[in-house]
Amino acid sequence: MLPMKQLAIIGPTASGKSKLALDLALTHNAVILSIDSLSIYTDINIASAKPTKKELSLVKHFGIDILRPDETASVFTFIHEYHRAHTYAQENHKNVIIVGGSSFYLKSMLDGLSHIPIIEDAVREEASVILMDTLNAHRFLADIDPMMMSTIESNDRYRIEKMLHLYLQTKTPPSQWFKMHPPLSVITHCPVLNIDIDRAYLRERIALRTQLMIRDGVIDEVAQCEQLYGRTPNSMKAIGMIETLEYLDGKCSKQELIERISTHTAQLAKRQQTFNTHQFTLTANKCVQELYSIGESLLEQS
Repeated sequence: MLPMKQLAIIGPTASGKSKLALDLALTHNAVILSIDSLSIYTDINIASAKPTKKELSLVKHFGIDILRPDETASVFTFIHEYHRAHTYAQENHKNVIIVGGSSFYLKSMLDGLSHIPIIEDAVREEASVILMDTLNAHRFLADIDPMMMSTIESNDRYRIEKMLHLYLQTKTPPSQWFKMHPPLSVITHCPVLNIDIDRAYLRERIALRTQLMIRDGVIDEVAQCEQLYGRTPNSMKAIGMIETLEYLDGKCSKQELIERISTHTAQLAKRQQTFNTHQFTLTANKCVQELYSIGESLLEQS
């Protein structure tokens, strides 16, 4: 039996990576793991540019429709989905293609994660008191672990909170903890293909996708999600969702809605391109057409 092969495809939103993944999966007996911060949620189909029902029926997908919009996805959500995809592929003699715009999660799984203990409720309560003053919380940790805190900005509440939880739970400076618990890679032997696309052309694709989202009913979709889940969940603050809520509030016209979604999506795409170029060791960095043959050769069974 030939060994299972893996391939990761990354690229900015609207670059064509999902179609490339689907085509390669169909021709090379693969399942697809979607690493996307919105497709993971049920009921958010248009705003996430989720694969259609037909596409989902053609290839077994993981990482799609796993959580409700009022739940929160994390890297551990995608790690769980990766293990599900990996196990399924092994049991059914298939390959695995990983694709999605949230390449931060892929980066975390390739580089590895250190073991983090379960944070007790009492520790969370103690930390919440300290975090009432974020700057003071940063100083508190800097006195304990100056090396770690020199890499964290004093207004980065999220990372400060994580380091504070870790210290209060373990009574160990975070840098020492990570040294004692080095990261273990979740994904190994997985080449990474990055879609390199001209930014002017990408903006045209984003504008077209936005028009199609409006045509396909994203306004009604967002209104329904708001009715079911409210506006508090992180999923409701994503690009495409938050602008549509502003439209529903009467803060912009439909044309302004289209322009805002297109502009914010283009800004996201630029950040994605920068991150992908600097954070990954790439097997290939080419346009989507050129990546077909590279992907095929990597997934070739014989």
